Amino acid sequence: MPRKKNDPISSKEKQNKGIMNLNDNNDLSKFKFEKRKTVKIEFEKESSLDEEAKGLWEPVHWRNFLVNLRTMRAKCDAPVDTMGCHMCTDLNESPKIKRYQSLISLMLSSQTKDQVTFAAMQRLRERGLCVDNILAMSDEELGKLIYPVGFWKTKVKYIKKTTQTLKEMYDGDIPDSVEKLCKLSGVGPKMAHICMLTAWNKTTGIGVDTHVHRISNRIGWVKKPTSTPEDTRKALESWLPKELWSEINHLLVGFGQTICVPVAPNCDECLNRDICPSKHLARKSPKKTPSKININVKNESTLQSESSNIDKVKKKLDNTLFEINKNIVKNIKCTSPKLENSKPSQSSSRTVGKRISQRNKLLEQIKKCKK
Repeated sequence: MPRKKNDPISSKEKQNKGIMNLNDNNDLSKFKFEKRKTVKIEFEKESSLDEEAKGLWEPVHWRNFLVNLRTMRAKCDAPVDTMGCHMCTDLNESPKIKRYQSLISLMLSSQTKDQVTFAAMQRLRERGLCVDNILAMSDEELGKLIYPVGFWKTKVKYIKKTTQTLKEMYDGDIPDSVEKLCKLSGVGPKMAHICMLTAWNKTTGIGVDTHVHRISNRIGWVKKPTSTPEDTRKALESWLPKELWSEINHLLVGFGQTICVPVAPNCDECLNRDICPSKHLARKSPKKTPSKININVKNESTLQSESSNIDKVKKKLDNTLFEINKNIVKNIKCTSPKLENSKPSQSSSRTVGKRISQRNKLLEQIKKCKK
């Protein structure tokens, strides 16, 4: 019979319930309880559409700067225009040898002026600049031909080692990628990117040398100041359109050789002087020396004050002169010999000489005041 709600529970029923609870606990122990994994709340990244709407970073007025830069470089009056690495190859040679000559000129140009690199390349071309001739040449002869380029002794080793690699691995030709070029001895990213442009006519990146590195930081073409040319290259390529990469090196190098020089740039000749953030570095004009004859129109009050000051100075000079004359007379009396064989002391004669020289100086000052 079913038990009513208000009926009391018997002791036997209580015991049976306790046994059932124990059994339930034993069954629950079979389950493994694991901690819940913490869920990190991350904000969703902005979509590419939002980035395009906001726009990537780019320098202020860079398009105007580029137009003015092309205008200033239109004269082609910089050393890089006539003696740069692109002008060092022999046009009468085969494309394979021209590519090799382009690579050698870039290796020589590191920390060397274009004039010195061009002269060294001319000597090498007269000797016969090709892979076989360089390998047959002694280190001493090669050093004499490339001297005085910067670090010429180290470059002799690099040229020999690189030429040997080209002979063994590339059949005397040069690699056709930046990665392979950078594996050659003495070749860095700057040389590799310029070599790809001049030798293979491929734009793979911006060649950043000291001029491009300095000017890019000076004109604010990098978002943050960079410490190395490689950092500058990455910063420029992050915003500059790729179709401009091929010309930017040549423009900035010539600009840095003629106007935006390292020390005291010629900002007066620069068309970008109004929009350049570094215009305070402009070369200062030398101070003009005052002319010998200065004609100044003075008021009557100033003339009277000056004349009164001159009178005061004259009185002081007269008084001092009078005192000096007194002292001279005293010293002369003291040094006058009482006996015929006696001689004046040296100290007293020196004091007299000093007093006389002082008197002469004062007389000159009095003459100037009178004038």
